[in-house]
Amino acid sequence: MKNLKLIAFLLTSMSISFSALSAEESTTIIGDVEMPEVQHSDAFNQVKKMLGKWEGKQTQYTGSVIDTSYEFRLVSGGNTITENLIEDGVEMLTTYSDRDGELVVKHYCALGTQPVFKVANVTNKVLSLEFDDSASDYHPEHHSFVNSMKWTINSDNPSSATLVSGIYIDGELTVAKTKMKKVY
Repeated sequence: MKNLKLIAFLLTSMSISFSALSAEESTTIIGDVEMPEVQHSDAFNQVKKMLGKWEGKQTQYTGSVIDTSYEFRLVSGGNTITENLIEDGVEMLTTYSDRDGELVVKHYCALGTQPVFKVANVTNKVLSLEFDDSASDYHPEHHSFVNSMKWTINSDNPSSATLVSGIYIDGELTVAKTKMKKVY
């Protein structure tokens, strides 16, 4: 009987400890200030599925195949996702954050432009982004820039995904397709 009481006590203690740890992990505190809880959009939560490092191959509109890598990190107390991407040795950055309940994406491109995107479609496996002309002042006749991005997570294997990007280069809309696998 003593052993049963001891086991019950230990299990209860462990349960309380794990609950306290879980609560602490979801709360962001800076100094003495607890940050308010933020509700994230479905699109932001879809991007969170990409957290970690991914590697793959991109087929450019020219037919060339290049190496790519992506690293998605959660920053700013869990309120922004940064994507560091490297295409054929050239590093770029994309940020994902919510504003007024809507995902806002900004891509710092090797083309020298920084287009902003809004959500076109979001499901459990797909996130489609389209150029937000109200937040970006780029025109295909005058600028080269990424126009759209569509992330699709493989239904059979969530550790593999495809990215299809629409890119205006010198006024012509081109397409790049990347197949990637999660490394960690």
